Amino acid sequence: MRDKITYGVLAGVLCVYFVLAGGRGLALIGQGTAVTVTFGVSVLVMPLIGVWFLWQTTRFARDADRLAAELEAEGGLPVDELLRTPSGRIDRDSADAVFARRKAEAESAPEDWRVWFRLAVAYRDARDTPRARRAMQRAIALHDGRPVRA
Repeated sequence: MRDKITYGVLAGVLCVYFVLAGGRGLALIGQGTAVTVTFGVSVLVMPLIGVWFLWQTTRFARDADRLAAELEAEGGLPVDELLRTPSGRIDRDSADAVFARRKAEAESAPEDWRVWFRLAVAYRDARDTPRARRAMQRAIALHDGRPVRA
């Protein structure tokens, strides 16, 4: 729940930034000189890219939550079996062992979104965020019947 609140606050702050930057860009364009119009258009590009990125990230999080809820209803969410250090951090060897099992499952059933979801969780636990994201994107695509990117 804390992650959702943090995400909501940061998304709100970004939206305020997008509005302020967009207003400055429009003000520069409104001045009408070649230099200010060029700068104004340049300033408008960043909020547009930011809005696109925020939309993509929000859609990804929503889709991942949808899959998690479905997997939870089926009783298929991965069980937290990881050892932790006294400070509460995940033990690296424990995460690697779970990851090896999850990877073998994904290799044996490459068309099952459930194993890719669990692999994404294992990647995250092993602190490999880029691969966790790609595995989750694959799980979402398989679940939704969309083509899977390599």
